[in-house]
Order: sequence, then C-alpha cells, then structure tokens
Amino acid sequence: MSRQVSTRGSVYASHLRSLSVVAVQVVVVAAAAWVVGWVISRTWVIILPVVLATIVCTVLWPPVRWLRSRSVPPALAALIAVLVAAGVIAGIVAAVAPSIADQVTTLSTKAVVGIRQVQDWLQGPPLDISDTQLNSAVSAITDRLEASGAQIASGFFTGVGAATSALVTLFTAAVITFFLLKDGPRFLPWLRRSVGSPAAPHLAEVLTRMWRTLGGFIRTQALVSLVDAVLIGIGLVILGVPLAYVLAIVTFVGGFVPIVGAFVAGALAVLIALVSNGVVTALIVLAIIVAVQQLEGNVLQPWLQSKSMNLHAVVVLLAVTLGGTLFGVIGAFLAVPVAACGAVIVRYYGEQVRERTDDPEDGEPEPVSLEKNPPESDTPTSDADDRS
Repeated sequence: MSRQVSTRGSVYASHLRSLSVVAVQVVVVAAAAWVVGWVISRTWVIILPVVLATIVCTVLWPPVRWLRSRSVPPALAALIAVLVAAGVIAGIVAAVAPSIADQVTTLSTKAVVGIRQVQDWLQGPPLDISDTQLNSAVSAITDRLEASGAQIASGFFTGVGAATSALVTLFTAAVITFFLLKDGPRFLPWLRRSVGSPAAPHLAEVLTRMWRTLGGFIRTQALVSLVDAVLIGIGLVILGVPLAYVLAIVTFVGGFVPIVGAFVAGALAVLIALVSNGVVTALIVLAIIVAVQQLEGNVLQPWLQSKSMNLHAVVVLLAVTLGGTLFGVIGAFLAVPVAACGAVIVRYYGEQVRERTDDPEDGEPEPVSLEKNPPESDTPTSDADDRS
C-alpha cells in the first residue's frame, strides 16, 4: 500500500479548516452572549431588585436562621430581620441628622469666608486677577447657565425620575428580601423537583457555592469599609474637622460602592475641612484619604476579596474597572460578585470534566525536549566508567 504524501498545501488547508470551525463557534457563542445581554438589559428593572435582595439576604440570613432554630415562625423571623435592618439604618440617619443641623449654619458662614479668601487669593500674586476679570467670568458663567436653562431643567427632571426609580427599586428589593428570607429554604427542593435529573444536583450545588461566595463578598466589603471609616474618622477627629463622625459614616456607606463612593466621600471630607479649618488642614485630610484609599485599593481589598472569594487580586481590580466602565456605579458594585459567581461555575465545570477524563492532574508535566539528541550530561565521569 502506498502511503499518502502530505504536502504543505494539504497541511495548511487542514489547519485552515480547523481555524474556520473554531471561528464559527466563537461567532455563535458571541452572538448568544449578545442575546443574553440584550435580554438582561430589557429585564433589568426586574433583575436588579432580585440581585440586591439576594445580596442583602446573605447578611440577614444568619439571624433569621437563628430565630427559626428557636421555633420562631419563618414569616415572623423574616419580618423581624427586615424591620431591625431598617431600624438600624433609620437610627444611623437619626443620629447623624442633629449633628448636621447643629453645624450647618457654622459651615455655611465659613463657606462664605472661604469663598472670599479664594477671591482674595485670585486677586493677589502671582495671578493678579482684577475685579473686572472676575466679574466678567461670573457674568459669562451666569449667561451660560441661563442659555442652558432647558437642559438643566431636563437634567433635573431626569434626576428626579432616577431618584424615584431608585426608591421603587429599593422598596421592591425590600419586599423580595422578606419573601426570600421567609421561603428561601424551599427554593432548592423546588428546583430539584422542577429541573429533574441529571441537571438538578449540579444546579443546586452551583447555586449553593454562589450563595457562600456572595456572603464572603459582603463580609469582606463591610470589613474594608469599616477599616476606611475608622482610619479616616480618626484622622478627622484629631484634626478637629467638623462632622467627623458623619463623614466616617458616609465613608463606610460609600465603601460599598467601589471607586465612586470612596471618591465622593473623600471629596466631601476635603471640602468640609477646607471650609472649616483652612487649606493646610484640607491638604492633610487629602493626604490621609489618598493614603487610606491606596491601602484599600492596592492591598486590603484585593487581598481580602481574593481570600474570601478565591479570586486573584488582578481579577478583582479588573472586574471593578470593567464593571464601572460599562455599567457605572451599579456595575462597579456588582462586578466583583458577578466575577466570583462566574469563577464558581468555571471551577465546578472543571471538576466535572476531571471526573470524566483520564488525564493526570496531580503531577507537573515533564518538559519536552525539541532537540533530536539529548544534551550531554554535565556530571563528570571517571576513566573507569569510560572504559566500561
């Protein structure tokens, strides 16, 4: 029998056919992903409250489980947890409001003084801006605002609509949280009955791991936010900045919104320090905030989240950046738990693949030599060995 001769052209054609198949598969997968993204965007008003409620449930479920173990009815246990959480939030607001009301007048007075100081600084060296130039700049800004009145009004109503939508989303998430806490343990048995074998056990295991991952994310984020609030709050108290405790609370809450929350909280602290204590104190506050944020963003948050969710620090940073770029504040907040849940699916799939294959997974593969003849040994040999 004559052996079939392979030419370069036949090898190239075979590789091109394989590449074409892979390219078609990639296009099909990308199209399916686009369809899924389109469906999510159309149903986002429903998906977002469910996701937020699920995240909140990871925090409230331990006390609810404890109450249920003490023979408290599920509905009553869930209601107690939701009301206590709402009471804690209302208590924080009630504790912060008097401090703000007591110091807002003083801050507004100092704000006027601060504006005058800025004006005097602009009129002095090295800028030497005259009153006429300042008045013309103010007039130009005023004219610009008057010309953009329609756009400002439209933006105002858009902001009001967004705030109303946020309130509706929060209320819906609170209601969903109650029902998830009340009927959550029934979900997996219902899922097993509805899906059936062989998919039900796998789906239940993946969802259970996702639940644990979300719990780890919330605990980690709370710890990171607490460290930020304590360190920045101590610095504000030492410097004598007004509303130091309020700013610490704002920093803690803002820590749950990566990137944007920290920036807004830090800018507010610097502004209040500038208005109340002067430029030097404001610069010190800015240095403290930058140092704490660097510690959080580059060390604390990636390290803790990589431990709690078994994600590499680089993946955490890239997920936050990508989520914030594509979907804004909500995307930045949900990027890390979504990435962690995706990693759960990938790991579980890898486990199932390993169980169905015979490939060795324990040892490292030995390096393959590309040389025709192995290299000569560097170990010296004796003359007796050469003679033998």
